[in-house]
Amino acid sequence: MHGTRAFASDLAGSLADKTSDAGDNGVDMLLCPPSPLLAAVRTTIGDSGIALGGQDCHAAEQGAHTGDIAAAMLHDAGCTYVIVGHSERRADHGEDNAAVKAKAAAAQASGLIPVICIGETLAEREAGEAVKVVTGQLRGSVPDNSSATNIVIAYEPVWAIGTGRTPTLEDIAEVHDAIRSALADVSEDPDNVRILYGGSVKPENAAEILAIDNVNGALVGGASLKADDFWAIYQAAS
Repeated sequence: MHGTRAFASDLAGSLADKTSDAGDNGVDMLLCPPSPLLAAVRTTIGDSGIALGGQDCHAAEQGAHTGDIAAAMLHDAGCTYVIVGHSERRADHGEDNAAVKAKAAAAQASGLIPVICIGETLAEREAGEAVKVVTGQLRGSVPDNSSATNIVIAYEPVWAIGTGRTPTLEDIAEVHDAIRSALADVSEDPDNVRILYGGSVKPENAAEILAIDNVNGALVGGASLKADDFWAIYQAAS
C-alpha cells in the first residue's frame, strides 16, 4: 500500500526503460501495484514486456462485496497475474487456505495466473514446523487441475517480510525442496511450476538466493519501491 499515480508512473517508467535497453534476458518481470494505480502502470509499461498483476482478488465473480475486486475486473484492467494468500492477507483479513484456494480458482477461471503465497510464522519456524506448515498450506491453497501454466508458488517466511531478516540459504533450500516434492500432490507437472522466494530480498542477497535449487524467482517487497534496487534483483535472476 504505497504510492501515488506519479510515483507509480515514475517507477514503472524507469523499469520499462531499463528493460527495453537491456533486451530479452529470459527473465519475466511482474509489477503488482495497488488497484488504483493499475491503469497508470499499464499505460507506462506499454509494450515493454513487463507483466501487470493485482495484489488480491475476491473469490466471487461479482456481487455485493463493497471494496473488493473481482478477478475478471483485474483481467479487464490488463492484468495477467494476481497475488493471493499473501501473509498480510492471511493475518490481517483472516484468510485461511480454503479462502485462498477459492481466490486462486477464481483467478484461473478469469484467465489470470495466481501467485499463491505460503509461509510460516516465527513461532512455527522455532517449533521446527516450517516444512509441515508450508506444505500443508500448499496442499490446501492450490486449486484442482493446476499446472505450471496456471499457478506460481511464492514461499514467504512471515517473520522475514520487511524485517531485514532472512533464513539461511540452507533453510530456504530445505523449504523450496519440500515445496517441489509436495507439488506432486497438487500439480500435473510439479517439476515445472515456478517457486518464488520472498522475504527481505535485496540487491545484496539476491544472487545467492536465486542460485539455490528450486528457487525460480523472487517475490520482492520493499526493494521493489526503488527502481535501481529492483533492477539489480532482476539482473541477478538473469
